[in-house]
Amino acid sequence: MGSAAELAAAVLMTLGYPCLMVAALVPSIPVFAAVAAVTYLADHYLHRRSSYLISILSRIRAGLSIRFLIRQLLLVLLLARLALSDDLIFYGAIACFIAFYGLQAPHGALITMIRNRRRMPVATRNIDLAARIRIPDAPPRVLLHRSAEKMLHLDLAAFAGILVSAFLDEPLAGYLGITGTLVLSCGYVLVLGSYMRSRRLPNDQKVLAAVDNWLREYRPETVLYFSGSRDSAYQVNMWLETMERLETRPLVVLRERAILERLAPTTVPVICVPGGVHLMNLDLSTVRVALYAANVGKNIHLLRVPTMKHVFIGHGDSDKIASVNPYSKVYDEVWTAGRAGRDRYAIADVGVRDDSIVEVGRPQLASIRSWRGVPDGRVPTVLYAPTWEGWDDNPGNTSILLAGENIVRRLVAADPPVRVLYKPHPFTGTRSAAAKAAHQRIKALVEKAAAERAADVRFTTDAAVEAAARAELTRIEARLAQLSANGTEKGDEAEASRDGLVDIAGHEEIARLRAEWNDAYWRSFPAWQHRVVTGAEPRLYDCFNVSDAMVSDISSVVSDFIASGKPYAVTDSAELGVEEFKRQNTAVRAAVILSNSAAELGELLAATRDRADDPLAEDRAELKRYLLGPDEPSSIEQFNTAVAQLALKAEARNLGQESRSAAEATEPPEEADVPEAANGVSAG
Repeated sequence: MGSAAELAAAVLMTLGYPCLMVAALVPSIPVFAAVAAVTYLADHYLHRRSSYLISILSRIRAGLSIRFLIRQLLLVLLLARLALSDDLIFYGAIACFIAFYGLQAPHGALITMIRNRRRMPVATRNIDLAARIRIPDAPPRVLLHRSAEKMLHLDLAAFAGILVSAFLDEPLAGYLGITGTLVLSCGYVLVLGSYMRSRRLPNDQKVLAAVDNWLREYRPETVLYFSGSRDSAYQVNMWLETMERLETRPLVVLRERAILERLAPTTVPVICVPGGVHLMNLDLSTVRVALYAANVGKNIHLLRVPTMKHVFIGHGDSDKIASVNPYSKVYDEVWTAGRAGRDRYAIADVGVRDDSIVEVGRPQLASIRSWRGVPDGRVPTVLYAPTWEGWDDNPGNTSILLAGENIVRRLVAADPPVRVLYKPHPFTGTRSAAAKAAHQRIKALVEKAAAERAADVRFTTDAAVEAAARAELTRIEARLAQLSANGTEKGDEAEASRDGLVDIAGHEEIARLRAEWNDAYWRSFPAWQHRVVTGAEPRLYDCFNVSDAMVSDISSVVSDFIASGKPYAVTDSAELGVEEFKRQNTAVRAAVILSNSAAELGELLAATRDRADDPLAEDRAELKRYLLGPDEPSSIEQFNTAVAQLALKAEARNLGQESRSAAEATEPPEEADVPEAANGVSAG
């Protein structure tokens, strides 16, 4: 429903219209002007924030145009109540608003036509289209961005001028305001009209021919194919770094423009092809391996191509039903992280053959460092990373509600002491008010404990080191902001495709700076200081690397943390019991299982402080191999090997088909059977 500020703005705007009516009926020009200003400002704020409440208002027939029209009608009512209905300013106001709304139609039509004419059948990144076709600059963004809101706000000149005229009983200000509104509105429409012909793109056939020309030159060998909703972009983003490290020529093919908008920066060439016919006509003849990160209906548009082998790689291994989708039967191979994925398909018995499953590890986990114990003299760090409350009220979804406060209280009171990092899921509290309140209480516990520890003389700090780290953070953030600004896309999708060649040096510098930022961040405060970690940075895996143990819930977070080999605990919030909990969830078989009281935390802390007091160490190592495969060869090496082997199979198949076709073309035609009757032989 939006933030508290958005709700407040919506309430102010909604209540403003009845107040405007009252002020018009009274009549009171100062009150009317003040309330009108509030409605203008609230409306603008909601649009600037792209608030979901704007969509709700539109659905209940209180859309943008209606709100402006009502405000203008109330101004006319105010003039009538002020006994100005016989004055020229009254008729001028009515004529102005009628003409103003008459201009909305050509304005809206021009905006729509410009956008349609600037839309190409494909959108690209890291592909040099500018050398193949001419793509003119987009019209200035100021003309097209939130264009309806900008056009309607041009009534401000007339609105303010008419109010001033009514207050001063002098029509000049009103006439000037009316003239200003009409001149600006007509000018806006005329400027848009000038861009109708000058900024047109090449037709679809020329654009597709240019892309095919590039494909023939680049000769991609491995494709990452993805289709999904806007919110599923993370599923393709998690594979981009792996694609960059392939030993074959990679290509990313997307089906939705919304996904392209949310695609993370990458050096891999990207083609977004919304149309199925356009995709099927692309020249992908050199591709030998196609990788699929999700099971969706649009996969069929590429699955139909027999010259490449098709592989389901998914977007994370877990015990969820989605990990054993029967749809997976359509692929030539299914790649899993470890033996667990293979066994999962065997148990589910959904038709995926065992010989089509290949274990390749999880390349995305390469940045997670293995545990070597807590260094001497350092306070152990325990990460509490609960998942969110989910879409229902199942108590097993998250530990925040029933166990979170107990977990944090025990951790901050631990003796010998430990440091607590609290990193909640970004969706925490978005659906459940109870979860949001619990999160706030946990956050307060951590911050209070941090303040108490800072005042404890046993914990010392190196102010010079921390000040230097903070200065370094400021420097790095300034440089990152500069690089981000340099790479900001301007104009529209067509212009972004034309200018979408990544700056390799800048891309590498950003990656290096992010690593430096992460290092400086952890040095900018004492290693014993409790911390609430929210936002995109530092990332979850960065928190893994500075922690010595973790407490979490059933989620992919646990499966990923297992790669570190560190002790971990998982909360049985639904109170299934230890044995049943482990039976249902493979990833917790080497974990300390916590009840909602968190009384079992002592086992986790003991294992963290002394590796000799860690009875689950061997179980974790075995579970890691089972879930994620062996450490050697590395996962990216396994992945590249699997790609190469499958490409050979695709090539062998294609050569076989070519040989068969050649053999059939060279064979002499068989003599046709001649009916006996044609030779004069009687059938009798």
